[in-house]
Amino acid sequence: MSCGGKFNTGNCVSDILREIADAQNNLDDCSCDSSCEQSIKDLLGETSPSNNLDTVPVILYCKDCKPFKGFGARVNHIQNVFGSFYFRVKCVDKDNCAVLELLRDPSSQKRDPKSPVDQETHRLRGTGVCITVNLDCFCHITCLPAINALT
Repeated sequence: MSCGGKFNTGNCVSDILREIADAQNNLDDCSCDSSCEQSIKDLLGETSPSNNLDTVPVILYCKDCKPFKGFGARVNHIQNVFGSFYFRVKCVDKDNCAVLELLRDPSSQKRDPKSPVDQETHRLRGTGVCITVNLDCFCHITCLPAINALT
């Protein structure tokens, strides 16, 4: 699965995000230690027994090769806009638009990290804050190891 095993839209990032979304939504029903393929297998429990993992955190890269950072605010907290380089894919539509949830470490005090390595990732959790992106704007994806981000 170099650019998505189940999908072949011609957009590699879109195909992988579609596969991650399918894997995450179906939790109920080149070998690397850390890769998109390995994270999907871990999420589905193919490499270990019931692991309670529910999210493959991803970093997306714009066509200029810079990591993409999304911004948002929680309901009734518009004064506290924050940024994140880490996302949980919620869904991908037929037009290559995706809804992504911003992931953050709840203990982080940095509202605007300058790079992915500047953002705390010890306990990434879903924020409930989602953005919609056009996947045709991205040329690279990095998948982190699968985690439990929905608790």
